Formats: sequence, structure tokens, C-alpha cells
Amino acid sequence: MAVNARILIVARDDTRAGPLSEGLDRLGWRTITARGPYAALAALGDLQIEAVIVDLDAAGPDSQTLARRLKAAVAPRRLPVIAIGEPGTDAGQSAFDLTLSPPLHPSQAVLRLESLVRTAIAEEEFELRLTTFGDRGRRLDLPEAASAPYRVLAIGEPAPQFLALSNALTRSGADVVGAFTAYTAFDYLHERAFDAVVLWAGENQQEALSIAAGMRRNTRLFHIPALLYMNAESYVTMSEAFHRGVSDVASPQTPEGDTARRVIELARNYRRGEAIRGALEKARSSGLMDAATGLFTRDLFAAHLARLAGAARERGRPLSIGVLRVADKADVVWARQNGWLDRAIPQIGSMVGRLVRVEDTAARLAPEVFALALPATNLAAAKAAAERIAAVIGCTAFDAGEDRSPFVCEFDIGVAQIEPGETAIHALERAASQALQKAI
Repeated sequence: MAVNARILIVARDDTRAGPLSEGLDRLGWRTITARGPYAALAALGDLQIEAVIVDLDAAGPDSQTLARRLKAAVAPRRLPVIAIGEPGTDAGQSAFDLTLSPPLHPSQAVLRLESLVRTAIAEEEFELRLTTFGDRGRRLDLPEAASAPYRVLAIGEPAPQFLALSNALTRSGADVVGAFTAYTAFDYLHERAFDAVVLWAGENQQEALSIAAGMRRNTRLFHIPALLYMNAESYVTMSEAFHRGVSDVASPQTPEGDTARRVIELARNYRRGEAIRGALEKARSSGLMDAATGLFTRDLFAAHLARLAGAARERGRPLSIGVLRVADKADVVWARQNGWLDRAIPQIGSMVGRLVRVEDTAARLAPEVFALALPATNLAAAKAAAERIAAVIGCTAFDAGEDRSPFVCEFDIGVAQIEPGETAIHALERAASQALQKAI
């Protein structure tokens, strides 16, 4: 089990680590536990750990130093480090990426781990793009989290306990907006930007969970953390809450100041992730992209892919490449001959760009051929990503003129994971060859 461990837990004993480790293992995040700093550093040297969880009760007064040592041990690979303990008042200066209050439910941990690992990969990608674009005389704006107060949306009836928490958030420096109904809440969420949401699960607990689930189904709201504030005697279980998309759970029995710090900590982590995602999005307006689709050009993609491959080897991460070629179906052949496919390609390319993760690189290699570079992604996950993109575009009808029904585009897909000692160009050729073979 230890050989395939993804998560390192640093804890003196199994009081907190035992149940968390068992739960994470069941959810597919295999763990290994270290009893102290030296064992933790040794594990990082031997295994491809994706993130670390530190029990602050075991870390002692030098927990900040430990977090920095753990990160430095795997540099230049970014390593998210989560603390289990109560957030301090100086969370913004913390060496930990996120501090979560105990007990840490495994489902809650998975939600945070997924977000933090993706942010770490996005940060690595941004560093690489800085160099790739810099070689071509283009500067990218560094990701900087806004300095404005954290914006928190408090949703629920104005019960005394909930008002007390809202006041505690305001005293903590947050800008709090209240919404009494789900309709009002989603109006606010679509009109304004928020760093965190607090849901009051008073008499209508299922409505609070429905709001959290609705946020997770919306791509723009997906990453916003939501804390569920509910009474200890609530019939809603922790497991149900986290599976519906809640980021954290607190009760009025906890001092409002402590809960407010937990909300601020979630908001801090969210704003950091948004900063790096925004910086990567701005790369699209660099002037180096394909004019029709907004994707990487062939030459820019080749240069960046070589850099990605070198970084993947240095960081010990997988790297996969996908190629999507417009398939030669009968209606597509007609659309190509009559110019309608050329008109659809900009929309198709734009869809490809929107359907990949922000840390992925999508390119237009030829008029009807697209490529994907997927960092920290193995072959199976890359195939799933390419097939998902093809399926979404395959459900879209493109105009073929007034006298003919709209046509749809299918893709011949090839995917390859870069193997040890293999060049990025050779892996790209393997993926392209697979796509061409399917076309025959």
C-alpha cells in the first residue's frame, strides 16, 4: 500500500490519523503515515506524494518550519500541505496551504485535496508558461490575490446564532452579504464575486444542502467553498453534507470567532486558487495564440510541450498528450467541401479551449487537428478527458446553410503518456498515429 501512497499524514499517534487514513484509503487516496519530521522527509524522498496532512498536535511549536521543510524537500514540485488544527489569527502568513479544524472527515479531506493538488499543478504550469512566453517577448501578469476584504455570502433565515456568526465574520474583516432565500442567494452568486458561502441549516436543512449541490453543478461557482452551519442534533450526517458539496461543517456550540476563522481560511485558499487560474486565463490574450480559435499555435505548443516534458521528469509527474482529429464522416466531408466546416472550426476550437482544465494546454496543430498537453495526468485519465471533450462537441450542431440540416463533428482520438526516456515529440507522434489509424 505504501508504494502507491498519494497522501502523507504526519501524526504522533492514530487518534486523528487512524480514522482519516482508513477513510482516505477507501476513497482512493492511498495514504502513508509518518510519526515525525525525519520519517516524513524520508517518505517524500522515496514516494511520489501529492499532498501532506499534518496533525498540529504532533508537529509542536515548529509546525511552520516543518511545513516549509516538507515543501522544500520536493522542490520544484509544488506540494500542498494541510494542517489539522484550529486556524490562527495570522492565517495569511501561514506556511500551510490550508488549516482545517478537527475532526477532519475523509470526504471533506478529499474535496480539499482535489482543489489544492489542482492549484499546485496550475502554479507549476504558470511558471512554465512564464518562460515559454518570455522566450517570445511576452510577459504574463503574476498571480496576485486581491487585497480587498474577503466577500462572504451568508444564506439562511436570520436566526440569532446565524446573526452572531455573521457579526463575527464582520469583526474579522470580512464583507458579509445576507440572503434569506435560495433564489436571492443565486441571484447574488451570479451578480457578484464571493470568496466563501455560509449556509444556515436551521429548520430547512435540505434547502441548504440543495444550494451547496447547486453550486457544485455550476462551473463558475464550483470552486467557491461553502460552510454548513447546523445544530449538533441535526439529522443531516457529516458524510451526507460533504457528499452534497459542503466544504466544512460547524455548529453554534462552537464559538463564533473560531467558526469565523474557519470561513476566512477557506476564503483565503479559494482566493489564492482564483488568482492562479485568472493568471493562466490571461495568457489567452497574449497575442501569441491562434487567431481563429484562441488556442496555442503549432510552434508555440511544440516549444511549450518540450518544456512540459522536462518539468514532468524533474518533478516526477506524469504527462499525457491527446490528439483530436475531425473524423471524415459523410456530412463532415460535405461541410468541408462547401466551406461550412471552415466556418465551424473557430467555434470548435473555442469549445476545446473551454473544456480543458485551466492548467492544461490546448493547441491547433492543423486546420482540423487539435492537441492537448495534460500535466500530472496518466494515460487512463487523459483518454477520459479527450473522450469527454469529443462527446460534448459531438452533441453540438453546426450550421450547414438554409437548405441542409446542421452537421455534427466527431473526432478520431489518439492519446499517449510520455514514457521514461521518451521525447515529447515522439509521444505526440504516437498519439497522432493512433488518431490517423482510427480514421482509416
